[in-house]
Amino acid sequence: MRSTLVSQFGDPRQVIAMVDAGRVAPAAGEVEVALSLAAINPSDLIPVTGAYSARTTLPFVPGFEGFGTVTRVGPGVTSLKTGDRVVPIGASGLWQEYLIRPAEWCFALPDDIGETDAATCYVNPLTALQLVEALRQHFGPLGGRRIGVTAAGSAIGGMLMKLLAGEGADATGIVRSARSAERLATEVPGHIVFGDEGRVPQLRLDAIIDAVGGPFAGDLILRTLEPGGAFIQYGALSGVPVPQAAIQARPDIRFSFLWLRTWVHSAGRPVIEAAFAKSFEGLRSGLFSSRIAEIYPLSRLDAALAHQADPSRDGKLLIDPRC
Repeated sequence: MRSTLVSQFGDPRQVIAMVDAGRVAPAAGEVEVALSLAAINPSDLIPVTGAYSARTTLPFVPGFEGFGTVTRVGPGVTSLKTGDRVVPIGASGLWQEYLIRPAEWCFALPDDIGETDAATCYVNPLTALQLVEALRQHFGPLGGRRIGVTAAGSAIGGMLMKLLAGEGADATGIVRSARSAERLATEVPGHIVFGDEGRVPQLRLDAIIDAVGGPFAGDLILRTLEPGGAFIQYGALSGVPVPQAAIQARPDIRFSFLWLRTWVHSAGRPVIEAAFAKSFEGLRSGLFSSRIAEIYPLSRLDAALAHQADPSRDGKLLIDPRC
């Protein structure tokens, strides 16, 4: 079968190889899934660079998000049958034609969820839901709370702005480009401001949801957060940690990190099923729908990765492992 493989850490465009891999039968408790579409997310590429080398075992197949159809069922599996559409989670491996996964880690897709929504129903929606829940745990009701969202022009940034507005929060999206600001002004509720390293917006915030990290996040912590506020980081698009000096300078702020993988492996299946139910509801309403820039055949992964790295990219990229 057609597959990808990472045998050494480095630039994803150089170290992700296309390979012919053997197709094996599912063991007891497992199913085989023929993958239909998979997403490209920053969380797919960061482990390839070696940033998480302490918890990443080589070689591995990348890809954390996508969906497919059950094609074979291993002994003892009664929860799924061939022909079921599922979202397999819990580990990487979706950038290939067929995937073996424990049935316990496969979640059924409702019939009314279309293909592109199915391919993007996991990482961003569930992360956004957990980020808002973390704010509730800190503040209680969010009505009137002033909350900043960095990288607001991203797919998950837009979702967060909408979710926060639904909670009655006073949300401010922080973006780096006029194009993002113009688009968001017509697509999401709340305020939009410019900000990046060396250009910190003049804000007073109760909380920041950060996907950037680095010195910019440190400046936001020092200059915008009110005492008793919260800083929740769920990404590091800058590739640089938040400066420890900024964290240590604000003992009056609650700092936390939300990594979806950690939450998924501790939440338990009933809690994850409930989160997926909210994701599907949000997809039906348009709340969690993602703009799709292009769908690439897996055989053209090199072109897809080049497009992913293009700063002018407008929307998410998907991979079709079937071709």
